[in-house]
Amino acid sequence: MLNVILMILYCTIVLGILVVIHEGGHYLASRAFGVRVTEFMLGMPGPNIGFKKWGTKFGVTPILLGGYARVCGMEPGEMSPHLEPALAALYRRGTANMEDIARDCGIPDEDALKALDELVDWGSCTGPTKKDEYNTYRAAEVIPSKKQIRAALEAGKPAPERYAEGQARPVEDAHALFESEYRQQYRSLPFWKRSVILLAGIAVNLLFAMLVFVVLFSVIGFNVRMQSGEVTHMTVDPGRAIVAGFTYIGMVVQAVAGLFNPATAAQTVSDSSSVVGIAVMSKQFADAGLVPFMQFMAMISVSLGIMNLLPIPPLDGGRFVIEVFQKLSKKVVSMRAMNAMSAAGMALFLMFFLVMVNQDVQRIISGTFFGQLGAPFSSRISHKPAGA
Repeated sequence: MLNVILMILYCTIVLGILVVIHEGGHYLASRAFGVRVTEFMLGMPGPNIGFKKWGTKFGVTPILLGGYARVCGMEPGEMSPHLEPALAALYRRGTANMEDIARDCGIPDEDALKALDELVDWGSCTGPTKKDEYNTYRAAEVIPSKKQIRAALEAGKPAPERYAEGQARPVEDAHALFESEYRQQYRSLPFWKRSVILLAGIAVNLLFAMLVFVVLFSVIGFNVRMQSGEVTHMTVDPGRAIVAGFTYIGMVVQAVAGLFNPATAAQTVSDSSSVVGIAVMSKQFADAGLVPFMQFMAMISVSLGIMNLLPIPPLDGGRFVIEVFQKLSKKVVSMRAMNAMSAAGMALFLMFFLVMVNQDVQRIISGTFFGQLGAPFSSRISHKPAGA
């Protein structure tokens, strides 16, 4: 029982850190381009606890498998044509339901509902809660930053006002309000900035792995058993560690690419592990010491990054392929099409997950689970000539 608890603990630590790093890449890239991020959570979407800072709620959810950064404006399909009047109407009221906005804007209830739900995705308002008797929408909280207050005062203007969630506020220029909100959305960015946001998580995962490799093998060092049987502690120059790191990344890319080759797909799946296998290996590497455990984290970080490059929605690589398609075809992928592709992708991954869980359990029962995962990387470094 203690071993099981430790496996779950170490696996949670490994995946938690790597998911935070991955989602942190999306978050930092989004904020750098002025895009609003309403949530940054460790765990699957659901009830959460945390704190709010810089307009983002940071926290955890009960199911600590994965994580997400809710980047605003990533919804597929065309924008509702009623966003501008709906936004202004909601802000003037502060709190309203679908019928209120439909009446104020002179549009059908269905159109008002679609516009309000899209504004929720934008972070411009909050949606209904379980405590609401009716579907109630509330204007978002507004807390002016010190920079905004200072800029207004320097320009001789009054400081921006603070508004609580659901508080009514004046709207003098509905179009200016809409433009201000739109500029904080992912969909408002040019293609190259959207691509950076999508691929930032992958890039940060690979960068983290490279930094760990350099620290472990160029600063801390590692033990190598020579042919004579003597164990020698070695360090290598950073250049060799980086080259070996890129070599390892190339090996992972080649292995993942094997999924698309009918001749190697079965072997690739057989050589892979599910979260069950990661839990077992997490404890075994942790028991071996800090250096092997950090090496294991770096290797999993590479795998996480490369797997997210797969051109399958809802992975980052799948979203990137869709962005490329939209750029080249000048067409917008509909929400229905996106949902269908995401469902197909999730079904495919569920199939792989069940197969890998089954083979991991069989390995654990047979006692053949742990192979040679821990040794190859340091061995490749120590036996390669400098610069190779």
